[in-house]
This record gives sequence, structure tokens and C-alpha cells, in this order.
Amino acid sequence: MWRYEALLPVEQPTGVAQAAGRTPLIRSHALDDAAGCRVYVKDESENPTGAYKDRGSAVAVPHAIETGTDVIGTISYGNMAVSTAAHATSLGRACIVLVPDEIPSARLELIAQYEPTIVQVSGDYGALYADGIALSESLPISVLVSDAPARISGYKTVVFEIYESLAPDTPDAIVLPTSSGGFASGVWRGLRDLETLGLLEEPPRLYLVQTATADPITQAFETGATEPTALSPDETGETIAHSIGNPDPPSGTRALAAVRETDGAVVSVSDAEIQSAQRRFAVDGGFCVEPAAATPLAGLTRLSERGEVASDESAVVVPTGTGFKELGTGNESVDTEQTSRTELPELLDAVLAAH
Repeated sequence: MWRYEALLPVEQPTGVAQAAGRTPLIRSHALDDAAGCRVYVKDESENPTGAYKDRGSAVAVPHAIETGTDVIGTISYGNMAVSTAAHATSLGRACIVLVPDEIPSARLELIAQYEPTIVQVSGDYGALYADGIALSESLPISVLVSDAPARISGYKTVVFEIYESLAPDTPDAIVLPTSSGGFASGVWRGLRDLETLGLLEEPPRLYLVQTATADPITQAFETGATEPTALSPDETGETIAHSIGNPDPPSGTRALAAVRETDGAVVSVSDAEIQSAQRRFAVDGGFCVEPAAATPLAGLTRLSERGEVASDESAVVVPTGTGFKELGTGNESVDTEQTSRTELPELLDAVLAAH
């Protein structure tokens, strides 16, 4: 991503930030039927910690260090926690990660490998966003929240890569999962940079996808509101796409503006649709994606069925994180065939006949 250094607020740092970005854009013919259009996959799992968050951390962490901060903090129990901790330690800085007290042990293990200080906080986890900003003002620590300006600057590089990879063609649509709205803000900023530079005449339609259990941005879009209204605990539910189950998105207003300026839309999908898309990503496309990262394909399927994306159009779906971090955390059993060595040829013969 540092080929775009001139458009970023920091010079190329040392550490793992050098490996961020430059993820592949893959034309996936096998996913066309599921999506209802021509599909390109921008595989963000190829980032150093397996998620798009590395683009933001690669810029935000060194930017905080340039301001004189020696301790980096973040509020997350998922990809942002892992990414921030990795980038901080690679630059020799201490990191503090605030997580909810009910965090699964498997997630603690992922974060702990980078040896940050992990603080489990009881109470309203959603309120920690405001607490994090206050901590940055009162203590010698930079708490990098989801929509920190430098983090959003890093996210915009995904747009530059998409357009560079497709040139001279351009996509008709870009489809992202959305939670806080920070990634959508970064993508929108990247599109506006390309317009300012005279490299883009007509922006693609930007589509955002939420989980139906926590979809304030979708609800605001459908009612014509300019900003989302936070959902109460009674209005939210459990979801397998936990990393985007955000009932109070801090950058929701910008996300809505980005969608409307590009004639896009916001849609919500159920856990059943997410599971189906996750399976199609794996079985048809060969991609292992986490549930939240499967939502762009689920949302694109719905958009095509509604006629908002035509079969002759192209769409870039952005699976934002690897599914390999999720393996071993579920309770589902795996179907296997059982046989002995002597009976193996007979079993394989039956398997081949079935295919």
C-alpha cells in the first residue's frame, strides 16, 4: 500500500506495516451464479494479520507515534485488537487492548500472542468508544478507535488497488460489510481522491451490508434519515457475524452519505444468508472467510434478486477477514467417511461414482 505514500499522512514506517495491503483482486467466475453478476473478490485476508484492519493500523499506529505517544491502545475483541497489537509491537511500542469481560478464550489467545496488556471491562461495552476518546485526552496513551482519521486514510488504499488492478476497466459496484462505518468512510475517501486527481469520472455504486440483528445504518437508509439512531439492547440480537454487530456506529452518518452520493444502498442479511454465503465462498470460490466477511456476497445476492445489480454488471466484493481465525470456535460436527485400509479402494470407488 506504500506505493500510495504521497496520499497518506505518514511516510512508510518500518515493522509489519510494510506488509499491509497489495492484496489480490481475483475474478471469481464460480461465484457469479450466487451473486447474479460478474464477481471480483478483493481478498483482504491476505493482510499480515488476516484482515483489512491492517491497512488502518499501518497508518494509524505510526501516526500516533509521530505525535509523541509511546503507548497505543484500542477497543476491540476482534480483528482490530489483533491488528493494532501486532503493528504496535513491531514498532517497539506497548499496547493496551480493552475487551468485554465475556470475550471467548479463543479470541483472547489470538490477541495475546502479540503480548499487549489486555483489560477485560465489565459493563456496557458499546460505551467504551467514548471512554477511549476520554482516555486519550487524560492519559499518555493514544486509543485508536474504529474511525480514527489516520485509520480511515489507510483504508482508502483498497480503492486505489482495485482501480489499478482493473484498469482500464472500472467496477459498477463495490460491496462491503459495515459496522462502525469506518471502512465505508475510507472507501468513500479513496473514491473522492481519485475524482480529485481526475482519475475517476463516474464512481461505482457503494453497497454496504449489515447483520439483521444490529442494522441501524440500514434502518436509517430505508427511512431516509441522514444519520442512524442507536439501537437499544432490546432491539439487538446475537449473530454469528459478531464483528459487525454494532448497534451504535460512530461513522454511520458518513457511511450513509457515501452510499447516497454513489447511488448505492444499505441492506441487512440474516445469519442463515450469511452461512449460505460463507459456504459459497468456500465451496464455489475456494475462499475461507469469517462470517462478517461473507456478508458482501449475501448482500449482493439480495441486491441482484431485487434488480439493483444487473447480470451484465461487475461487482467487487470485499471479504474483510480470514475465516481461519474462527476455526475451532464452533460446535458443529464435521461429516467424514470411515473405512479401513483394505476397504479404502471400494469406498473411493463409490465416492467417485457419486461425483
